[in-house]
Amino acid sequence: MRIVVGITGGSGAIYSVALLQALKQAGVEAHVVMSRMGEQVLEHECGFKREDIAQYAKCIYDNGDLFAPIASGTFKMDGMVIVPCSMKTLSAVSTGYSDGLLTRSADVTLKEGRKLVIVPRETPLNQIHLENMLKLSRMGVVIMPASPGFYNHPQTIADVVGSMVGKILDAFNIEHSISGRWGEELS
Repeated sequence: MRIVVGITGGSGAIYSVALLQALKQAGVEAHVVMSRMGEQVLEHECGFKREDIAQYAKCIYDNGDLFAPIASGTFKMDGMVIVPCSMKTLSAVSTGYSDGLLTRSADVTLKEGRKLVIVPRETPLNQIHLENMLKLSRMGVVIMPASPGFYNHPQTIADVVGSMVGKILDAFNIEHSISGRWGEELS
């Protein structure tokens, strides 16, 4: 399996790091593209730089490189997730504004009919945010706000993050034991 992971400047970079770790553990080939602000937030919130992410990715592309393979529909992949997704990126994707490789890859994912999961991390949401999410949802995009559940009684931040990462993996039918499921105990 091959997944493109977009990382933007919305707060919540911890979700992208945990997802990349889980994808590697599951044997999924991750191709990463980060916006400039995504890189800055990743370093600010997690202390991770591009080279730290490289250990979890098959390839990391520069957001300005529109010649990268993931800019083309001929690049075979199973889908894309943007985590965290800033409202700027969500707006660009909803209008087809491909100003960089990250938004171009999302556009390609949509035009090829592949799964696109967007994990917005913003609150409160205004009418523009909600309308953009509704527009994308009507196109078949999975909108998965970073709203972890607490029914599994998380004890650590990693547990809270894991519940969201588990939901992202579930959206791609990737087997995992990261987070508990209702009525099941974690092993």
